[in-house]
Amino acid sequence: MSGHGHNHAPSPSDLTLRVKALESLLVERGYFESAALDKIVDIYEHKVGPRNGARVVAKAWTDPDYKARLLGDATAAIAELGYSGAQGEDMVVVENTPDIHNVVVCTLCSCYPWPTLGLPPTWYKMPPYRSRAVIDPRGLLSEEFNLDIPAETQVRVWDSNAELRYLVLPMRPEGTEAMSEDELVELVNRDSMIGVALAGKA
Repeated sequence: MSGHGHNHAPSPSDLTLRVKALESLLVERGYFESAALDKIVDIYEHKVGPRNGARVVAKAWTDPDYKARLLGDATAAIAELGYSGAQGEDMVVVENTPDIHNVVVCTLCSCYPWPTLGLPPTWYKMPPYRSRAVIDPRGLLSEEFNLDIPAETQVRVWDSNAELRYLVLPMRPEGTEAMSEDELVELVNRDSMIGVALAGKA
C-alpha cells in the first residue's frame, strides 16, 4: 500500500502508446472513423476471437453427439456454430485426455485458426516456440508456460500448415458437472486450445 494515500495507475506500455498514436493519426487523416476501428476491435475480441473456440469446446463438453461430430469432421462441426471462413476452412480437433496431451505449432510460419481463436499470440509466431515445441515440447510447456505434464502422459505435437489447422479440445475441469454451457465457456482460454495451458487456468 502506498504511503501517499492514493494509487497510481500503471503506465501504458510502449506498444499501447504506439497503437494509440497510430489510431489517432489514421482517424485524424480521415482513413478511418473511430467508430469503425472500435467495431473492428470488437469483432476480433468477441466474435472472431478465442470466445468462438471456447463455445466450441463448451458445447463438446456438454453434448456427446456434437463432440463426436467435432472429432470426426471438425470443419463441419465448427461451422454448425457459425464459425468458418478464411484461415479456418480445414480444421482438425485433437482431444486431450489423461493419457495424451496435445500441443499445436506451425513450424513454417504462423498458420492459425483465426475464426475460432482470433489473432495468434506473438509467441506463437516466434522461432523459439516453433522450434522448441518440436524438439522439447515437455520442457517448453514446463519452463515457458508453467505447465507440468505428468511423466505417464504422452505429449503429441501437431504442425499446422496452410492446408490444415489444429485446435486442442482441452479436458473438462473436475467439479464442473453442474455448470451450464455458458458457464463452461468462461473456463476455456485461448492457450488451452493451443495446448500450452489447461482449461480453467489463467
